[in-house]
Amino acid sequence: MLKKQTELFQKKETELFKREAPLADRMRPRTLSEFVGQDHLLGQGKVLRLAIESDHLPSMILWGPPGSGKTTLAMIIASTTGAQFLAFSAVLSGVKEIKEVIQEAEEEWKYNKRRTILFVDEIHRFNKAQQDAFLPHVEKGTIILIGATTENPSFEVISPLLSRTKVFTLQSLKEEEIELILKRALTDREKGLGKYQTAIEPEVIKGICQLANGDARAALNTLEMLVLTTSPDEEGIRQIKKEDLKEILQRKAYLYDKSGEEHYNLISALHKSLRGSDPDAALYWLGRMLEAGEDPLYIARRMIRFASEDVGMADPQALQVAVAAQQAFHFVGLPEGNLALAQAAVYLATAPKSNALYTAFQRVQRDVRETENMPVPLHIRNAPTKLMEDLGYGKDYKYPHDYPDHFVGEEYLPENLKGRTYYHPAEQGFEKEIKRRLEYWRRKKSEKK
Repeated sequence: MLKKQTELFQKKETELFKREAPLADRMRPRTLSEFVGQDHLLGQGKVLRLAIESDHLPSMILWGPPGSGKTTLAMIIASTTGAQFLAFSAVLSGVKEIKEVIQEAEEEWKYNKRRTILFVDEIHRFNKAQQDAFLPHVEKGTIILIGATTENPSFEVISPLLSRTKVFTLQSLKEEEIELILKRALTDREKGLGKYQTAIEPEVIKGICQLANGDARAALNTLEMLVLTTSPDEEGIRQIKKEDLKEILQRKAYLYDKSGEEHYNLISALHKSLRGSDPDAALYWLGRMLEAGEDPLYIARRMIRFASEDVGMADPQALQVAVAAQQAFHFVGLPEGNLALAQAAVYLATAPKSNALYTAFQRVQRDVRETENMPVPLHIRNAPTKLMEDLGYGKDYKYPHDYPDHFVGEEYLPENLKGRTYYHPAEQGFEKEIKRRLEYWRRKKSEKK
């Protein structure tokens, strides 16, 4: 099975010329000079380019979004390296296949003194046990591992394997890079669409580049569909207009994985936009997440947390607004409920900010964990029974409503924490008033002493 997968992979280059192969496969670069993008890794003098050209490759993880060139790089390595090149997909292979390739690599080195490069597509789909199987052989140099993944290796690849590999981060292609790829495809008569006479409005190319979200494969697929579904006019020319693009792109494909890194990136962007008091950015990131299919109630939960953590007592109503948005969405559902979330986002973004409540509770948690948990002082205990009353529960408790301003300078913390101050209100919003009250009460308390 492994040999069949490898043979298919290595024969892919010859198959690119077949008419039935998709345009994205036919236009796949075969050499580094044809490769577009990733100049930070493959530009002249850059480390990955030098490693490929000199055939001195470390084990590596190629991490990048779809259509950024991970598999293409593996194919270029396959055609240029002097090592034995084996490949399989993590979707179809397991520990059994790993053992087979290790045995083959050991034999190749024993008899031919040739190293083996193992390319594993979608390596993030391997579980811990499967990834563990690579470790001793990567460490000994039996194989040079090249793993490709769209997921953050920090989350999906085990730490011991990460420490034995070099992670190369591929970036989404820029619009001008995708435009170059599309123009190559339109003029290439051998592998591309050059045999078709086309007249494409510049706005169409620009639109494809924008909607591709940095994915060259998606851009080429869209271009191919446009050309092949457009009938030639009387002169044999396929006139492709902006309206034709709208017809094909019924819905934009969004880069999003609700369990992966992009999920955390977008919620972080929303949170930081709210904290930065930018309602426009907050609405944008909210819209991105909702359009991509994020669970709206997850967003609502995060905004409720934000209301306490970043607004706090500067605007106590913020928590009410966030909870109300969650309840409103739960009540009306999609799509009407989205507006309630948008309203809450704008309110939170424009509310005065204070993390005084958040930091106060952090101090409390630290003291609870790190100091002795002394008994509750007797004077603030209840005494529901005669025995408890005889033991001094509630003795000498001063009822605040019996005193001027409904305040009495009593001590409520345990003995070892007397005088500790956790909450320090800021000069923001309603906290100005809270600060004034606390200063008054603390002054009265000190006067009593």
